[in-house]
Amino acid sequence: TRYIGDWSSDVCSSDLISNFDHYIFMQVQLQGRKIDEDEKGAILGIISDKYCRAIFESTMSVPKSAIEISTECKIPISTVYRRLQLLHDNKLLSISGSITMEGKKHFMYKSKVKAMVSTFNAGNLEVQIVPNLPN
Repeated sequence: TRYIGDWSSDVCSSDLISNFDHYIFMQVQLQGRKIDEDEKGAILGIISDKYCRAIFESTMSVPKSAIEISTECKIPISTVYRRLQLLHDNKLLSISGSITMEGKKHFMYKSKVKAMVSTFNAGNLEVQIVPNLPN
């Protein structure tokens, strides 16, 4: 079993496991969801995309509009909308907002992901997501 979460600067000796010359730090996952086999490929594709990574970083602490993301990250607006849809479809992005009486849409986007970890060991692929907890 693997656990992930925020690193603490204080590591107790019980948290440190020695394996010959290698040290493994154990961490606690506060909450999250299991990534099934079908999702792993999609998530690895997402994290390998530079625009998706930029959107995660931009929206990690504060929700932002597509225009704000486009301007801040210097990504064409059409690309931003495509990536936002991809991230939302894969449950990695939350959307909040409203529609005015005139029909104008005001949506804000926030990353549900704080970090992703993938490992490949002896033919076994693991993908773990550290959730971006609400402030």
